[in-house]
Amino acid sequence: MPSVISTDVLIVGAGVAGLWLNARLRRQGFSTVLVESATLGGGQTVKSQGIIHGGAKYALHGALTGASEAIADMPRRWREALAGNGELDLSGVRLLSEAHYLWSPGTIAGNLTSFFASKAVRGRVDQVKGDQLPLALQDKRFKGKVYRLAELVIDVPSLVQRLAELAGDGLLAGQKIEPLLEGGVLVGLKVDEREIRAQRIVLSAGAGTAALLEALGLTQPAMQRRPLHMIIAKGPGLKPLYAHCLGGGTKPRLTITTHPASDGQWVWYMGGDIAETDGVAREPAEQIATAQKELGQLLPWIDLDSAQWATLRVDRAEPLQSGLTRPDNAFLAEEGRLLVGWPTKLALAPDFADRVIDSLARDGIQPAAAAPLPELPKPPMGVPAWEQLLP
Repeated sequence: MPSVISTDVLIVGAGVAGLWLNARLRRQGFSTVLVESATLGGGQTVKSQGIIHGGAKYALHGALTGASEAIADMPRRWREALAGNGELDLSGVRLLSEAHYLWSPGTIAGNLTSFFASKAVRGRVDQVKGDQLPLALQDKRFKGKVYRLAELVIDVPSLVQRLAELAGDGLLAGQKIEPLLEGGVLVGLKVDEREIRAQRIVLSAGAGTAALLEALGLTQPAMQRRPLHMIIAKGPGLKPLYAHCLGGGTKPRLTITTHPASDGQWVWYMGGDIAETDGVAREPAEQIATAQKELGQLLPWIDLDSAQWATLRVDRAEPLQSGLTRPDNAFLAEEGRLLVGWPTKLALAPDFADRVIDSLARDGIQPAAAAPLPELPKPPMGVPAWEQLLP
């Protein structure tokens, strides 16, 4: 006979959205079970660059946008959590860089320079020179301007590890997920051989949400996938760099973040415009050659001779938008006990949790007395792509 569990909130999908929400709910006294069919953070979360955006990259045409304003408060909220005095205690999570940077390899367009000097972004963007420059740009051959953003870059594996600790006994590895119905009404989920009843069920499984909705007999909310073709380089000649390189358009030409590999070397993880439409169409060898050419032009003093290279295809799963545009905010849809959503960016995980918690409060959902959970099989931790592709 299958075991039966009752909990306040049942969450499916242990990426940053599910893990962050789970920790927030537990801190507020709710009982939770968080189900993951693969690895903790192993989907989009561990494939992200770890940048806690504050909106500057969405204002590269010289004006604030809905996207730049929606995300503006996220760095503050993450910093407070990392310091141990925010909505979660994330002390112990590794901070890779206190700031992210914008760099122009030549002259920045006048309207952008004046915009960065304007009241609108004061305190969020500052120009830096000399020994304030990122290490990889401290070369006499470097020409251009560099702006320091009031953003930060975190080590995503250590974030997932900490959020998993905050999940306590509520993590559950589960493969087969089916609806649990009473009188045709969804009251929970059957996960493998366990029946889990809950006051609310949250689907936050990223790209896996579409299949979960299908299993529940639902077609809405519709999901879109926006693909990326990221580039990874590892080698002894790399120096820490966390920056967007500006091109002529409204997107960064190249975005580089630097991550520690288990063998002690640095990894450059590269996205931006190079990883989008044209990059998605390239085969891996061509994408690597394109990145090598770009870096040779932009950073000719960086020694790439002994670097190892790989590419990684990533699907960003989001609510369907007209023209496949990127949503400005986290997204949440509600259908009875079922809440379905996407944070749309790593940085917006707190916004996603806010929306779920606001929904619970509006519906009068309160923590109920819950029996202790039985010992549950735990999902393994997600592994960064470079550890798998460039061991």
